Amino acid sequence: MIEMKVAGIALDAVTRSPIVLLKDGSERRALPIYIGQDQAKSIIGAIENQKPPRPLTHDLIANLFDAWGMSLEKIIIHSLQDNTFYAILCMKQGKRKKEIDCRPSDAISIALRTNSPIWVMEEVIADASIPVDREADEEERQAFRNFLDKLRPEDLIQRGKLEKNDEQ
Repeated sequence: MIEMKVAGIALDAVTRSPIVLLKDGSERRALPIYIGQDQAKSIIGAIENQKPPRPLTHDLIANLFDAWGMSLEKIIIHSLQDNTFYAILCMKQGKRKKEIDCRPSDAISIALRTNSPIWVMEEVIADASIPVDREADEEERQAFRNFLDKLRPEDLIQRGKLEKNDEQ
C-alpha cells in the first residue's frame, strides 16, 4: 500500500466532471478519481477547512465518530473494477476494529475531516495512476537498464549462494 494525499479537485476538460487527484509522497504518481459535484464540494470544504453553520453529512459522520469514541485509523482504496474504485473505512473503537465499505469520495472527505491517512493498494495505482514526473520515471528506467546491462550471470549465482547461506 502507498500513502497518498489529496492534491486537489480538477475538472475533466471534456465532460466537465469533477476529479479528485491523489498524489504519492514523492509526487511522481497521481491517481485521478471521478466524483460527483456534491462530493467535490465536500472535499473542497474539508481542504479549505470550511465550517458550515450546521453539520453536513461528512461533518455529521466525523461528529458521530467522536461521540461514540470511535476513530478512523485510515481509509484504503483497495480495488478498481469496471472503472469503479472501491474503498473501506478502517475504524477502531477501544480494542475493536471494523472495516466498512465506502465510496472513495466519501472516504476521502471523512479522512480529511478526521486527519486520517489515505492509503491506496499498489495494484490500483499500477492500473489507474498517471505519471506526474515523466523525467524522473525515465531516469529510473534508464538506471534499471544500466543495471541490467552490467549484470553478469556470476552475480546472480553469487547472490543465490549468499541467500542460501543466510537461510542456514
